[in-house]
Amino acid sequence: MLFPRRMKYVEFVVLKNDMDAVIEYLGKKSEIQFPEEEKSAVNQTVLSIKNLVERLKSASDYLNDSAFGNEKAVNSGNNINNQIEEDFSIPSETEKTLAENLCSFAQDLKDREESATHELQRIQESINELKVFSDMNVQFSDFEDISYLTLRFGRLDPDELNKLRKNLGDRVAVIPLKDNCILAATSKKGRFALDAQLSQLPFEPAKIPEMCGSPEEIMANLREQSIAGEEKLNKIKNEKDAFIKKCMPDIKKLLISWRCALTIEEIKARFKATERMYNFSGWIPADIVKKTVKDLSQITEGRIAVNAFKPYEVPSIRSGKEKVPVAMKHSAFVKGFEGVVFSYGAPMYGTIDPTALVAFFFTIMFGIMFGDMGQAFVLLLTGFIIKHSSKKLVRFRKFSTPLISVGIASMIMGFLSGSVFANETLLIAPARAITEFFTGEPRDRILQILPMAEHGGSIIKLLYFFAFTVAIGVVINSLGLIINIVNRCMFKKYEQAFFSKTGLAGLLMFWYAVFIAVKLIAGGKFYKLDILGICIPLFFIVFGHVIWRFFTGRKFHMESGLFAFMMEGFVEILDTVSSYISNTASFLRVGAFALAHAVFSFIIFFFTDSLTGSGTAGAFSAALIMIVGNAIIITLEGLIVAIQVMRLQYYEFFNKFFVETGVEFAPFRFQHKEL
Repeated sequence: MLFPRRMKYVEFVVLKNDMDAVIEYLGKKSEIQFPEEEKSAVNQTVLSIKNLVERLKSASDYLNDSAFGNEKAVNSGNNINNQIEEDFSIPSETEKTLAENLCSFAQDLKDREESATHELQRIQESINELKVFSDMNVQFSDFEDISYLTLRFGRLDPDELNKLRKNLGDRVAVIPLKDNCILAATSKKGRFALDAQLSQLPFEPAKIPEMCGSPEEIMANLREQSIAGEEKLNKIKNEKDAFIKKCMPDIKKLLISWRCALTIEEIKARFKATERMYNFSGWIPADIVKKTVKDLSQITEGRIAVNAFKPYEVPSIRSGKEKVPVAMKHSAFVKGFEGVVFSYGAPMYGTIDPTALVAFFFTIMFGIMFGDMGQAFVLLLTGFIIKHSSKKLVRFRKFSTPLISVGIASMIMGFLSGSVFANETLLIAPARAITEFFTGEPRDRILQILPMAEHGGSIIKLLYFFAFTVAIGVVINSLGLIINIVNRCMFKKYEQAFFSKTGLAGLLMFWYAVFIAVKLIAGGKFYKLDILGICIPLFFIVFGHVIWRFFTGRKFHMESGLFAFMMEGFVEILDTVSSYISNTASFLRVGAFALAHAVFSFIIFFFTDSLTGSGTAGAFSAALIMIVGNAIIITLEGLIVAIQVMRLQYYEFFNKFFVETGVEFAPFRFQHKEL
């Protein structure tokens, strides 16, 4: 479409009993953008549903359903690539009871599993503690009866054990245990010396287990408890697995339904309401207003009142406090490049939509700079894989169409330049057949970009190629100026449309300068009258403000004096001339990058061709150079080329008419989004 979709501001009056069904329809169809308002009020219904949603989410996280456990419902937003859920329905009281029962059972399972796990961990820790005393045939209760001794138990480096014995002598009995643990015993009087020596060593004190019986007896009992605990935990896990298999689909469905129900209640809390009805409004594309109203009338059985307004009938639009949201309607090819436009800014409502031009020139320029059939096929294949991928790559799906488009364009350019994965010989036969058919003279390449000594006149052909890229720049610059002129006229800003450097005067000067350049290159002469063709548009650019004031009957006043006015005019002339020269010359980079790509490919081909006949080692080296070289070109050069194309679009095209940006249409919808 040449322009964005026409919009209408629609007001609805709906009975309270029908409101849930109306919002459900609007959220599924994604057809209305509600005006920006304050956050919705939190009422008891919202809190109750939110609590149930949190319990369902907790249950789903516990049951480890990775397919949807990390998703959330989103009320509205600009991300149009998220999966929209349309299979849900507003949950009933029966589904509420089911959700609460499932949550309660899942919570009970969780509590029992955690309790059994903690008990098993406690038993295992006790077993590990007892392993230290497994070689001691003594009752733990005996330690409590030795009141005349001081005991110290803990971990000590074996290398420090002899040092401890040497320093304390016969005053202390040190018993080595397992896992570098020791048990030291001394009299009550000797405890100060023992503690002093231990404080100087890397001793890690521990507590003697408070248990009854010998280590062997206690260990046997704990192992029996461990086996019983494992059986209990396995039984709970089996119960959990059966619950997941039977009830997980229900939990997933209920979680989606109740999240959307929560969204509905939060949305309703934003609207004006009386005891029996709701009043709300929003922006809807004009081409679907009739269908939306018809569908809502059927849903409510005619119990709905609707009033639609054109954008400039809305007071907030007339006053400039609000902008009309911009919605696009494109084919699959053009839609893939909407991101390029919206990353710079949304067009103003009612202005020309540049997306189709962006899609066309982006594809053409990328193809010219990245001409190789094999490397381009990788981009094409990547685009197809992303487009038909699973959920893992769904976030990259918006790049699939641009990848497929530039892949096809680059394959065409690669065929013309005779390059397949940097190989310069594979396409010689078809190139000779085609060139002989059309020109009567067979040539190795249809399009010779890289100048070669054996190809006479290839430098001239290269210059023609650069001239072609400059011609693309002339077309893109001209289209940007034409769009700006049309947009300015639509908003009745005629002074900027006719007398600015990006208006009609600038366009005429630019075209006449291009005409002179083409004439001189073709061997023509420069006449004195040609100076007027440049100076007259510049005169209107400099004095356009004065001329427009004269035609509109308003007085012109030089606020800073004549000298300042003349200096501003001189600077304006320099800026206009230099900007048009730089804007046009910038497109030489398209040819430069195409040449650089050809040079890089030739270097790879030269080395691989030279090494191929040098035995096994040479063949291996050639294959390695071919693989690594092509990988570098596809990743690094592909990224650089994409950046350069974006730069040319932004600075040489968009800045001609994107003097003010609009607001992207962000309809209310039910969807899921990764946290």
